[in-house]
Amino acid sequence: MSADRIILGRTQVNPVIVQLRCRIVHAGYLGHQDAKLIDMNLRLTLRQVWAIVSIYIQEGFAYRASGVIWILTDMSTAVTMPFLWIAAAADGPIKGFGAADFVAYYVVMLFVASLVQSHFMWEIGYEVREGIFSSQLIRPMNWYAFMLARNLAWRVVRTFYFIPFAILMLLMFWQWLAGVHLYWGWEVWVLLFLGHALSICFVLAMGLIALFTQETDSIFGLYYFPMLFLSGRMFPVDVMPDWVRVMAIFSPFYYTTGAPTEAIMGRLSPQLMVQAIGWQLIWITLSFVAYKFIWSRGLRQYTGVGM
Repeated sequence: MSADRIILGRTQVNPVIVQLRCRIVHAGYLGHQDAKLIDMNLRLTLRQVWAIVSIYIQEGFAYRASGVIWILTDMSTAVTMPFLWIAAAADGPIKGFGAADFVAYYVVMLFVASLVQSHFMWEIGYEVREGIFSSQLIRPMNWYAFMLARNLAWRVVRTFYFIPFAILMLLMFWQWLAGVHLYWGWEVWVLLFLGHALSICFVLAMGLIALFTQETDSIFGLYYFPMLFLSGRMFPVDVMPDWVRVMAIFSPFYYTTGAPTEAIMGRLSPQLMVQAIGWQLIWITLSFVAYKFIWSRGLRQYTGVGM
């Protein structure tokens, strides 16, 4: 019986996987049993990811107060800073920003940060300190994939919690937002996706510092100082002094929220958006390399005992 009949004779098989396996078998790289094993492993991985996402979505909705507090914390800058810049720009634009531009910037930044920003280093620090990390290591699932699935679940929960606050923000600043034009080209969606990938990769690597020391809260708290300024969360990067702008452009923080926000605002040319995508890919790669380095050495230090 031909490879096509052996593979296609099965029922309930994803056609994309069927085509991929046919090509692999015909190319002579894998036998039929190997192709079957790939399919089984893929199905198992997808079931594991779906189970983790489902569990943590339920957990997110069970602890509603905690989720709302995170949303309110992230909204503090977006709510207060526009009023400051409205007063400052009353006499004229500042570095090309008028009052309406400042309001639009912080509203867009809030939306971008809600989709992009990740704070999972706190959970990693707590779970390592309390010994919960030990049970994660013996699960039949890659720890990195496990954390990515948790992150996906939190994105769903966070978006659900954020919607009513987003509507409130739009109503609050609508008089300044009515005439604002935003850009939603393909570059923006790539910047948003890679910005989130960079954020989660960076904080997963940073969170593993907990394998070396139990006093991680102060380290993670210190992270927010450069992040808030260099990412554009506190102030637009364009209104900062030149030396700060240079630091921002060569830091990973700017490419999480700053670059996507400026792209949506129409303040980045197509060439600069492509350059920003390139920098995002570089920082994602460096963050993953840092994760592998810290992981391999941190596991040797991990005692598996909670406080």
